[in-house]
Amino acid sequence: MKKTFLFLALASIAITSCRKDDNEIVPEVSIETQNSYDDQAAQKFLETHYLDAKGNIKDLEKTDTVNVKLSKLNPVTLPSGVIYIVRPGAQPTPGKDIGATDILTMMSNTVTYVATNTDDVVSFNSAYPFKNTIGGTGTPEVDPAYYYVKESILANAPAGEPKQHSYYEIEGFQEALKKFKAFDIPDDSNYNLQGVIIVPSRAAFARDNHFNYVGISFRNRSFVFNFQIYKTTPR
Repeated sequence: MKKTFLFLALASIAITSCRKDDNEIVPEVSIETQNSYDDQAAQKFLETHYLDAKGNIKDLEKTDTVNVKLSKLNPVTLPSGVIYIVRPGAQPTPGKDIGATDILTMMSNTVTYVATNTDDVVSFNSAYPFKNTIGGTGTPEVDPAYYYVKESILANAPAGEPKQHSYYEIEGFQEALKKFKAFDIPDDSNYNLQGVIIVPSRAAFARDNHFNYVGISFRNRSFVFNFQIYKTTPR
């Protein structure tokens, strides 16, 4: 009887350790394999999506011969694995450089995914909304902590939470956003999204502890940012 209880307890622990956010039960792969999955899934994403007239990411039908897939919009891959696309004809002229600690005013629709291998097909799955001001308030987000967390937040962090920038910030997003320039337009301006940034999990939070932004774990999760920087203001 004791052996039975012990087996059930161990089985429960094993199942819990392998549970994904969407309640599927899958074993966690090695870091190296996850990194490979992230890269493969990102490439597939570029082949299966396009930008509409407002710059929103849309699914590309296999029979679509009109819209231009993301892979044809000159995506750039950085050494970190981060991919960014500067949308043609949607950039500020001349625009303003974005500083490392700036206060951003940003319109965006950002989704987080887990790259998985199902029947030898690697792709982004378990989509979960991270930020969507376009479909939400309709007004841009101001000073997101996942770009730069201000020192007052760190100083007043609850007991037990790390007082570290890496606990809040998405490094790959910071890295790629500096390849863009900011507009200087009012918050009530109609949006025209200027680009895409795909951040693999290793350039996001990987398997580290992080701030609870949306109520799920970002462990092994990649991020796809679809955005426009309305303003950037030195802190």
